[in-house]
Parts: sequence; structure tokens; C-alpha cells
Amino acid sequence: MSRLQGKVAIITGAAQGMGASHAQLFVKEGAKVVITDLNEEKGAALAAELGADNALFVKQDVTSEQGWADVVAQAEEKFGPVNVLVNNAGISFNKFVLDLSLDDYMKIVNINQVSVFLGIKAVAGSMQKAGGGSIVNISSINGLVGGAVGYTDTKFAVRGMTKAAALNLAPMGIRVNSVHPGVIATPMIMQGDQKEAIEAFAKHIPLKRVSQPEEISQLVLFLASDESSYSTGSEFVADGGITAQ
Repeated sequence: MSRLQGKVAIITGAAQGMGASHAQLFVKEGAKVVITDLNEEKGAALAAELGADNALFVKQDVTSEQGWADVVAQAEEKFGPVNVLVNNAGISFNKFVLDLSLDDYMKIVNINQVSVFLGIKAVAGSMQKAGGGSIVNISSINGLVGGAVGYTDTKFAVRGMTKAAALNLAPMGIRVNSVHPGVIATPMIMQGDQKEAIEAFAKHIPLKRVSQPEEISQLVLFLASDESSYSTGSEFVADGGITAQ
């Protein structure tokens, strides 16, 4: 039997990259998926590829509270109460701390951190109607170790918020966990000069390679499914051994 049969999932930032990989695997495993993103063209194309019976694209600003309410309402109208939320949307500015403006910093905070808070609040009521649910917050290895200012701060915050929300929502049958990927071979980074830098860095990863998006999706699938029914408030690392060094 498919591992997500009968479940309704919302995945943010899912028009491309890791989010699209999550959506494709979820549908393959029987879920009905609401794909959200600001990229309307790619998001709508992915939803069409997955089929109208399986997927719905909703253009969403994840920093808008009303936007979140609209997404949940559309999910319930199309597929029913929400069982799974994957807070995948995120950005990073790879700037030296003294070159990072307050506007830059707050943009990262709002998209990477505030959106997770808003998403958790928005789906809780729907998950109660569904009889429980699973929230998967995509953090990063930079939620465990240092990296770029702004990005690291917010990914640590997501890790902490995950634990706090897990305690709050456990009585409602809602589990909350965080995923901490290492370097992922998404189209955005595997091109041009950046590709060469990533390939050079991969030599220092214990497994000697970067991850494919599908490898992270398998972990997200596990946390979304009932197979992880006793896991909540925890962080799950998939980094090829980087943080073990």
C-alpha cells in the first residue's frame, strides 16, 4: 500500500528543486498535494504534470498570514482536511555580516522563520479535523553549525521552533520534526562557477558526494508518513557526514 494513501499535504516552495522532488514523491506514494510558490509558471506546470486529481498549485507569499489561511482553505475545498505540512520555502544571501543590510536580514527572517510560524498556526486546526498530522520543517545543517549570517540564524530558529511546537501540539496528535540537509544538487547550484565550487567541496564530504534532492525527499516522506508515528520534536540530519567531522 502507498505510504501516504489518503493524506493531504501542503508543500511550500515546491515549484522547483527540493520542494518539487517532495511533491513528486508524495503523489507517487498516494498523497493529494497542494504545491505553493511565488513562481506561478513552474508551479502550475508541476501541478499539471502531476494531474488535477492529485495536485493543486496555489501562488503563495509565505510571509502573509492571510495567504496561509487561503492556502489551507483551498486545500480543504479541493482535497479535504490537511494531514501534512512541509515548510520547505527558504532563501539565503551569502554575504559577509558587515555587508548585510537590515532589509536583507529581515527578508531572510520573514521567509525562513516567520513563514514556518505562520504555517504551523495555519494548519493546526485543519489537522485537528483530520485527526492529527505531521509538520516537517526544512532547516539545514546550518541549523546545527555556523554558516552565513541570516540564513544560519533562521535555520537555528526553525530547529528551536520545531521542538517548542512539538510540545505544544502533541496533545492534538500533531507531530513536528525538522530536517537538516547538507549540500543538495539542485539545478540552482549545479551550474557555472558555482558547480565547480560545489564539486570541489564534495571531496571533503565523508561520503565524497553531494545529495540528490530525491534522497532528502525519502526522509521527508518517512516523517510525513505514519511510519514515524513516535517521532516528534526531533532533528533528522542528511548531510553525508559533514556534521559528524
